[in-house]
Amino acid sequence: MTRQHPLIGITGNFGDKGCELAEGYYLSVLKAGGTPVVIPPHKDKEALATLLNDLDGILFSGGGDINPLLMGEEPLPELHSVCPKRDEQELFLALEAFHRQIPMLGICRGIQVMAVALGGKVYQDIYAQHKGQGAGDMEQEVCSDNKEQDVSSCSLPLAPCPLLKHSQDMPRHYASHTVAIKEGSVLLSIYGNKQTLPVNSFHHQAVSKTGPHLKIAATSPDGIIEAVESSEHKALLGVQWHPECFIPAGDESHMAVFRWLVSEARTFSQAKHIHNTSIILDSHCDTPMFFTDNSRENIALFGTRSDKVLVNLPKMKEGRLDASVMVAYLPQGPRTEDAYKAATEKANRLLTQMDEIVQANNDRVGFAETAEDILRLKAQGKKAILRGIENGYAIGKNIGLLEQFKKRGIVYMTLCHNGDNDICDSARGNAEHGGLSAFGREVVQEMNRLGILVDMSHASEKSFYDALELSKVPVVCSHSSARALCDHPRNLTDDQMRALAKAGGVAQTTVYQGFLRTDGQATVIDAIEHLCHAAKIMGVEHVGLGTDFDGDGGVPGLADASEIINFTRHLLRRQFSEQDIRLIMGGNFLRAIGLCRKGLSS
Repeated sequence: MTRQHPLIGITGNFGDKGCELAEGYYLSVLKAGGTPVVIPPHKDKEALATLLNDLDGILFSGGGDINPLLMGEEPLPELHSVCPKRDEQELFLALEAFHRQIPMLGICRGIQVMAVALGGKVYQDIYAQHKGQGAGDMEQEVCSDNKEQDVSSCSLPLAPCPLLKHSQDMPRHYASHTVAIKEGSVLLSIYGNKQTLPVNSFHHQAVSKTGPHLKIAATSPDGIIEAVESSEHKALLGVQWHPECFIPAGDESHMAVFRWLVSEARTFSQAKHIHNTSIILDSHCDTPMFFTDNSRENIALFGTRSDKVLVNLPKMKEGRLDASVMVAYLPQGPRTEDAYKAATEKANRLLTQMDEIVQANNDRVGFAETAEDILRLKAQGKKAILRGIENGYAIGKNIGLLEQFKKRGIVYMTLCHNGDNDICDSARGNAEHGGLSAFGREVVQEMNRLGILVDMSHASEKSFYDALELSKVPVVCSHSSARALCDHPRNLTDDQMRALAKAGGVAQTTVYQGFLRTDGQATVIDAIEHLCHAAKIMGVEHVGLGTDFDGDGGVPGLADASEIINFTRHLLRRQFSEQDIRLIMGGNFLRAIGLCRKGLSS
């Protein structure tokens, strides 16, 4: 169930008396409505990974220096004390929590841990390494558009200023300098749009480079990075000051960061509850495109956390994704007898490779064709793979192949891809048939008879309407977004959406950059906007998610299967109810599968 008082793990310091934690950390979490749990420094990664299953948020506390060897550097004379045990533990926790989308707050040393764990860097000593002439003198940095560039173009304060005193001698609950909070940042909203903030300061190390997953949220007048946050719309925040020191003294001016952490942790707890008690399904991925003739390589690719693919078992586990429809994708090729034969052979080969990876990992995954199959596998602690074919080119002109592919377990076939085939016209074709061909009409009817879903993603509008009129069971678009928001022929018009909903079908929002926006970098927010638009036009009972992962789908914030739960988190932020999200994240598409199979039996 969703925790109203989410469980917040706080990393402990390691001192002369063992594990230590200043009271301000846990008092602040308690006051913000969370339940604090101290994580003592230790190296048992299996125990830490298990602990993360229960945590709703993590607070990385302050402490000593980070070992520069972990950043590929030799130590400078100005380096202070290092705790290797704590370094190893916290860097592991930060990266593992990042993969699982667990909300994180880093304080002082904590902001530095987050940066190093996520590919950034830290000054060993700001007085030895930073020139103190404003932000323009910093190293190459990552800005809000997630591209490497000089920070002088990041809208940061550039006025020259010598290095400030960053390790104050006054009491810890007094501010000693100010920071400028970046316009448009999450941090600015957390602090009620206060652009200048008085903070305390106890450090000689600081983030020098944020890395690819974080961006600058605040700086001090001398250009030192004082706060970072996610560049991918995730719940990540780090501050260089010590907000917890103000709380025991009765000063609540910095309680906002703890309220933010607890609020994000509560949302994450709710998202976990939805994922634990629902079927979470991605209706389209192209991972088999990366399979080769080497079975052992394919098995390893899917069974381990490889960066070569966006969907594999570890990433499905991290994102709490129960099921994915993997397709045998066929680019449109020549329409000759030899080419048809080769296309059919390729489709069968890809399906066989799916068989091999599932069999080899059968302790963690199984095949499914229905919601009941997925629920059975979920109860066994396993993930589910559903099979599909992308492009009816796989059957050429031989309608009898549909029954063969049905016996191989496919749940849908996308009638075409980028180019007209013998079944129908494509959205990127030449309108050869004026919609469905005569053969295509037979194909739709045979798919209805066999209980194979008709998928109209990639089809022309006329093909779409022909199939909708002809099919006796709901039609789906397994990976199509909204043309009203991104004018691309692959996307669905509002009229198409209304017609699809009226016929009981489902449109699955996809996260391919070019289908989300025509300019700039698309993100998970764009994907949410497309889904919200589809839900407004069609009703929440007719929308879902089909990522197109490994087929060039994936955007910051929803870049691979591990980030599926981040999509759920954003749905909750948009005030979708738990029941709505259960439908969106799997229920609607599985209903269409069920109706299609029921049509077969009747």
